[in-house]
Amino acid sequence: MRVVLIHVRDLFAFPAEERSKRGKPQVIGFPPIGIMCLSAVLKQAGHDCLMFDQANPETPTEVIIDQIRRHRPDLVGLSFLSTSTYPYAKILARQIRAADDRVKLAFGGVFATVNDDRVKQQCPEVDFVCRGDGEQLILDLLERLDHPDSVAGLTWAERDGTVRRNPARPPERDLDRWPFPDRESLPLDFLEALPVGVPAVLSTERFATMQTSRGCASQCVFCDIPAYGQGKIRARSAEHVVAELRLLQEQGYGSVSFADDQFLFWPMRIEAICRGITDNGITLRWGCEGRVDSKCTELFPTMARSGCRSIAFGVESGSQKVLDRIKKNQTLEQIELAVTRAKTAGIETVHAFFLIGCPDETAEDIGRTFRFASRLLIDSLGVNRLEVFRGTPLWQEYVERNLVSDETDWYKSLECSEIDPTVLSKDEIERLRAAGMRRLIAYKLLRHPLQVLKLLRRLARNMPLRNVLYLLVKPFLRRKTGATRSEVLARAVDDRQVRKAATDLTRLSDQELEEAVLDSGRRPPG
Repeated sequence: MRVVLIHVRDLFAFPAEERSKRGKPQVIGFPPIGIMCLSAVLKQAGHDCLMFDQANPETPTEVIIDQIRRHRPDLVGLSFLSTSTYPYAKILARQIRAADDRVKLAFGGVFATVNDDRVKQQCPEVDFVCRGDGEQLILDLLERLDHPDSVAGLTWAERDGTVRRNPARPPERDLDRWPFPDRESLPLDFLEALPVGVPAVLSTERFATMQTSRGCASQCVFCDIPAYGQGKIRARSAEHVVAELRLLQEQGYGSVSFADDQFLFWPMRIEAICRGITDNGITLRWGCEGRVDSKCTELFPTMARSGCRSIAFGVESGSQKVLDRIKKNQTLEQIELAVTRAKTAGIETVHAFFLIGCPDETAEDIGRTFRFASRLLIDSLGVNRLEVFRGTPLWQEYVERNLVSDETDWYKSLECSEIDPTVLSKDEIERLRAAGMRRLIAYKLLRHPLQVLKLLRRLARNMPLRNVLYLLVKPFLRRKTGATRSEVLARAVDDRQVRKAATDLTRLSDQELEEAVLDSGRRPPG
């Protein structure tokens, strides 16, 4: 059978100015590992599969739809991750349906899994919503497209519109059974960048992502990954991981990021992967994310010797009170120890994620966070305002406190500062954030100039110097008056590079969303 898979892009993918050495368009951002995995599974089973990534400047929506018209696939799968990406997936589904009223449409990803029945009701154009792991599900679905009632993990509708939720599919334990992702069939090359939502390029060598495990057992109140993975962690064997790394090196890749929700979980497995990398002469640079309270922090020297050049920690706050409130289950001492161990081990780039605008957080707590970040030996950081999503413990708390409605707010991108009276106002949070960033950068330049210069030099190897310097001085620039709301909405529909506009899109009614499409000059075909 014929299948088309489309990765509906988030905000943080940027087309590069130049083509790669292979003559392919380049994108600064993470490759769409999800559809690559599904493509490999489909092709192994004998199906035809065509992949599109919306970040590819050579395949805009009209090209994708034209290809669907010409190929007449049996199934089109749209993969997307989050609340802010959902409006674009909804728009694209309607455009595809207008172009081909015969083809079966399916949604997949975290957001679709957590909100499956609501998505199916709001998007009748979509035939199926796939919940959880997609490899076996998509194979089963292709066998029973016209009789989906026995496909586990599927949400669909009867002819009379009645929504059916088939029983959940047990999480696949044997992840080694699946083939390696189909990276070569997507006509794109990717560039490794800092995980800060800006095109800060770390390397111009060919970049890939790998998933060596799935799931997370932590209970952070703001995260929906435990709900998506049913609170379980499943891992591939070290031998299987090393075999894929060996293949990537043979295919000419230079760096790899492990896109695991919790890579630093089993010390013996991490040690076996590092040993396999060394024993097989693999010279790929690699990076990962992990928790600061992991026992694997003792393995940082081993990881560094095997090619680990970057690690990102979810630090979140410099206030123990806030860490306890969001149930991070880590201490400030553990954070400092993990960061220090990583830098002492020789890991080149240590990144920290921070959240501000948390419940019960005060201005003094935010000040503590920036002072704490200044002391840490981190090379880069991202500071985001906390949002609440359905499927998280915080969402359930807000439902019980009558701050959100499970029926009318489930698809909206909502910052806690907008709905929780215990949270500082958005304007105050932004003022504190801007002031904190200015002080942090000044502190780093004065106290740790060598560390800052090393990072800037690394970025300057791969980016115009003016862009590198802009990253440094941006917090000190005064905010300029922006475009009108309608202009920003139209631009967001076109290029998806405006975070604020993406948030606005999640709150529009279906009619307003269609008007935003029309304002952008991109009328749905048909």
